[in-house]
Amino acid sequence: MSRSITLLCWNFEANGGADSNKRKEANRLLASLHPDLLFRQEMWGADAKGKAVMESMEEDLALRGWLGPSSHTAVFAATSLFSPVCGWPDRDEETIWKMPPTVRGLRFRPAGPDAVPLVCASYHHNYASPTQRHAEADWATTFADKTWTTPTGMDVKLPVLMGGDHNSYPVPGADGDLPLPVLEEIRDRRHRVHRSCIGPDGTRRMCTCSDETLRTAGLEDVARHVASRSGNTHSLARTVTGCETHGPDARIDRIYASEVLLPAVSDVDVIEVPLDMSDHHIVRARLDGDRLADILRQEAHTPQDAGVA
Repeated sequence: MSRSITLLCWNFEANGGADSNKRKEANRLLASLHPDLLFRQEMWGADAKGKAVMESMEEDLALRGWLGPSSHTAVFAATSLFSPVCGWPDRDEETIWKMPPTVRGLRFRPAGPDAVPLVCASYHHNYASPTQRHAEADWATTFADKTWTTPTGMDVKLPVLMGGDHNSYPVPGADGDLPLPVLEEIRDRRHRVHRSCIGPDGTRRMCTCSDETLRTAGLEDVARHVASRSGNTHSLARTVTGCETHGPDARIDRIYASEVLLPAVSDVDVIEVPLDMSDHHIVRARLDGDRLADILRQEAHTPQDAGVA
């Protein structure tokens, strides 16, 4: 029987702030979900005092972690299943992004030494500026440009698993997905600006630029994929609870994958957390370990396409 691989993606509000007990409680919750991969956002303060908070989190989660620039994001992985092979903390990612991502190349051990690694990325789009988010989404497509030289000397494109807080909405169209907010019904007028942009017709519309950009680049929203394939819409549950000032329930936090990985995605759901713990809920994706290993082995024999420079 194939092992199920659990990926969690969570923006834990302000990393618990100065409340170490709250952070411990959050870590216990995450550990109870038995993640093999974890993409975290708002890792604020994790780099303080010699990364003491980060070290404590690794201990609590029984995962190895990589903290991104300026302590905004992190990737964690179970070392029994994943081993690090490379990373991309380049200067562009530090300057283009308001909150820089964490991007790591991880080898899936069950696939064997000749299989290609996975690019795993945790990211957090800008809160207030649709223009900045669009630039960050453009840059996020480069996570899918990474290549690897196989033992036979062939250059191949690496598949991607990536997730984060998009501070924007998915494009409408998936049956059962949450509707876009009505701009005029968002009471906080500044938040209307934060979550909308000027469309081609000159009118203001809700911002879906991240989803549009990533899906155009061949990176699929795994929750949308599961709902489309199975007809089960639990994958499209809210990740942010609605409120009077910021509008209705929304699916702000999402996980994306290269199309080649989609056959390995078996399920997606959302674990809600109390609002006094965080303003975002946890997105969980499950992958079939055998299928994932088969795909990564096959990709070692698939040359990168002509569109990659």
